[in-house]
Amino acid sequence: MAGRDLRALFGSNDHRVGADEAFTNREDQWRIFVSALDGHLQHVSAAGFDAADLEAPRRNLLVFHGVGGIGKSTLSRRLEAALANAEHRPAHWGEPVWHGPRIVPLRLDLARSANTDFERVVVMIRLSIAAAVGRPMPAFDIALRRYWDHRHPGEPLEEYLRRDGLLTRFGQALPQQMQAALGEVAQGLALPGMLGSAVGQLTGALVRALREHRRSVSALAGCARLADLLEADTDLEALSYYPHLLAWELARLPDRKQIAPVVLLDTFEDIGDRTHRDMERLLQHVVWLMPNVFFVVTGRNRLQWADPALHGQLDWTGPAAWPGLADRGLPTPRATPADPGSRHQILIGNFSDEDRQNYLTHRLTTDGRPLIDPTLRRVIAERSHGLPLYLDLAAMRFLEIRRNGLTPQPADFDGDFPALIARTLTDLTPDERHVLRSVSLLDAFDIPLATATAGISRDAPVLRLLERPFIRHTTTSLWPYHLHALIRSTLRTAEDTTDDRWSPRDWRNAAERAHSAIGRQWAGHTGPGRRLLIACLRQGLALASEFRLDLGWLTEAAWQYVSDSVWEPVTPAPRDTGDETRPQTPADALVELLTALGRRQHEHRRSTATRLAAVIDAGLLPEELEQMALYYLAKAHRDLGNSVASRTGMQQVADGGGRLAPAARRGLAHLARLAGDFPTALTVAQNLGWAGRQNRVLGDIHWPQGDITQAAENYEQARNDAEQRGIAGERATAQAHRALALAFADPTTADSEIALAHHLLTDLTLHATSLTVHIAGLIRDAGHSTHIDERAQALRAEIETAGLASLLPLLELAVCFHHAVRADEELLAAAIHRLRRLTNDGDHAHLADIACFMGNRPLTPAASPVRWLESEETVRRRWRTLVTQRCSTY
Repeated sequence: MAGRDLRALFGSNDHRVGADEAFTNREDQWRIFVSALDGHLQHVSAAGFDAADLEAPRRNLLVFHGVGGIGKSTLSRRLEAALANAEHRPAHWGEPVWHGPRIVPLRLDLARSANTDFERVVVMIRLSIAAAVGRPMPAFDIALRRYWDHRHPGEPLEEYLRRDGLLTRFGQALPQQMQAALGEVAQGLALPGMLGSAVGQLTGALVRALREHRRSVSALAGCARLADLLEADTDLEALSYYPHLLAWELARLPDRKQIAPVVLLDTFEDIGDRTHRDMERLLQHVVWLMPNVFFVVTGRNRLQWADPALHGQLDWTGPAAWPGLADRGLPTPRATPADPGSRHQILIGNFSDEDRQNYLTHRLTTDGRPLIDPTLRRVIAERSHGLPLYLDLAAMRFLEIRRNGLTPQPADFDGDFPALIARTLTDLTPDERHVLRSVSLLDAFDIPLATATAGISRDAPVLRLLERPFIRHTTTSLWPYHLHALIRSTLRTAEDTTDDRWSPRDWRNAAERAHSAIGRQWAGHTGPGRRLLIACLRQGLALASEFRLDLGWLTEAAWQYVSDSVWEPVTPAPRDTGDETRPQTPADALVELLTALGRRQHEHRRSTATRLAAVIDAGLLPEELEQMALYYLAKAHRDLGNSVASRTGMQQVADGGGRLAPAARRGLAHLARLAGDFPTALTVAQNLGWAGRQNRVLGDIHWPQGDITQAAENYEQARNDAEQRGIAGERATAQAHRALALAFADPTTADSEIALAHHLLTDLTLHATSLTVHIAGLIRDAGHSTHIDERAQALRAEIETAGLASLLPLLELAVCFHHAVRADEELLAAAIHRLRRLTNDGDHAHLADIACFMGNRPLTPAASPVRWLESEETVRRRWRTLVTQRCSTY
């Protein structure tokens, strides 16, 4: 079902353009409403229910709240229409089955534009009942007539109803019923002629009769508080208690006249702000005093009536009074169906993908076909983040572009809509608007971070803002709050025409405050803080890059990121490194550096080298961070097999004496090892210490000698050192190398070592280390598996894709070990040939020699450049022994 949208209808000269106010499913909200109303009907029909009970908890209220433009008013209108006439209920909502009295809906728009006052609310509720019941309600009618005559002398209620158009909407029933009620009471009191001109005398006589318990007013005697209300002052405060009389009258209707009123209060946020709750307090009286009427509130803000802190501002507060409104830590848009004991406060979430498409398909049509083509619909739907207001504004923009004779393109919808800002800010206080703009700089935040970013000394404005529906809450997040994505994007990018808009200097000042506050949170943490480090880096880098801030604490945080060797992504997807996107500031360069380091586990090492070289060429980083880029560029060159370039870079970093100098000396030891110069590698390794990962390097030197026991001990000590220091990446790497070494000597032991390595790699992204563990698995299974070649081929492809050329010779050595164990001379010769081809530049040549030792074959060429720690014969004997030991178990 869709209504005509007049704005769109008059937005084009093309009469074929159909402009419908599209309405999407909202099936979840309908199911929640049906279930809640059904629970209410069962409750009020139960034997123990008393409409005059003023103390029982209230469950006659359902709240739908959400950000402006989410479709709350449309939902309210559709609920009213569906209740009034089954033909107006969308077919996909299904047909509810309600047992009991006829449902009578009334929707009241509380928007300021409707000029709604409290008197009008009370009168309209009575009007809707009058039209449905067709009989007087003396207790309420007499009280209302007395109030009106005192508050509006000279203006009969009938004239007010006529002037305001209410008689046209509801008919003459109320004036007639009110007159009949006055007549009945006057007759019962023997006061003929006092039907309207002397209501004061009538009510006075009625009060006396009630106090004296006269039989003539026995019909009203059951309303225990009628006399008190008729004696009270005739002001708005007293009027707010009159609904009690109406609830009492409804409860005593005969069965054939029973009705179930449903009052929908829309745009609830417009009845006032959260500092002055006068109108809200009066409306709360109505809801509380009419427990046999079901109320549905729609508005931007969560209803706070279950908050005990509001005691004194409102008359009934706390979770005991409003159990369905209590915050149970479940701020999810999709709520479970509500029963009398479940939540009655529902956050309306964004449209689903299907709803977005449905909206845009039916919003504008021509000759019954969608006016917006499918490709553009997909673009608009994605950029809306599910916000219906955005979809509506996009439809208007589409018509505007088309009206100018142009064909709308995806680029026409790149920007956000300034109207979103106005809708978002309209009901916020100045302090809340200031906080909102401040937190729009942040991906996520907590209360202290928001307060510091806003530069204020108290949390109150932040706490008030958190109540707004455009603030999302995720309890499991490090920073639990974040701003609705589209609202945030609009605040940051759309033109702000509000009176209190920020200047560029205001935005920069807030960014500096946010950047400093994030740094303080990171620096002030105690205990393991990897999760906090990554979160702070992500937000800090984004702010520093956008606003050209000094690096400050980011330098130390970058070093911490690198030292842990975990490599989670900390930046957005990497950008191209062409001239047009070269880093412009130190923050840009640091973003590129950390992006390259994080991405190197997922892309070819050649891409890593290219990115790091671009960062160095930009010359924007301070010297110590430039050393970081140079070191990891040298590592990338080593992985790619560019030993000369790697050695040059490592030497430069080692000579610089900075934080990575020990790591660079380790790199030089690795390069010496790869070149087969083991004595030089050992000399360097013995002076590396923990900073240079001495024990792991020693293990790398000893296993090629065939000294598996010594290598395993070195790796175990390296793993323990890393564990004591909480360096997860180094711990996993040391264990992977230990598993590799032991796989040559003892397959049974290797099983548990490989399993431990896989366990330590959980949640880490260390591609080269993971591949090392898989190679260890091949070595463990050498001679015992018929699928070694297939597994090796799969690993070979993965290694080449990652650009980790330095691992290919190790993989071929594993294959050689398998063929040596199986004594397959032909396949072993072919594998050695491949290995020689991979090592013909001199690096890893010792692995080809080891392969010959395994098969007890002569070296080719006979004169090897490898310098072993012991004699070549000793090394040959050890490797051949490892093969023969494996053969004995084959």
